[in-house]
Amino acid sequence: ALRLTPRAGRDGLDGLVADAEGRVALQVRVAAPPVAGAANAALLAYLAKALKLRRSDIRIVSGETARLKIVALSGDGAALAARLAAWTEGATLRR
Repeated sequence: ALRLTPRAGRDGLDGLVADAEGRVALQVRVAAPPVAGAANAALLAYLAKALKLRRSDIRIVSGETARLKIVALSGDGAALAARLAAWTEGATLRR
């Protein structure tokens, strides 16, 4: 899961965030506004670039109009796990 912040100063990973129930999600920000799917498109483009995937390998499973989203990645599971681990290495947890 990830939590998206639109209209940020720049695209990027802001670390990990925990909700009131203790569930942890990636905190991602994009510069695009949440209008006509622009923020979702920017999110998919950012994830594709950061994880070295094609945009067609990433899709939003749920949360199309919400800040909290579930995203599915297609590809080799072991390679994806390694890329995610490298990308999130050193990310701090915020509550």
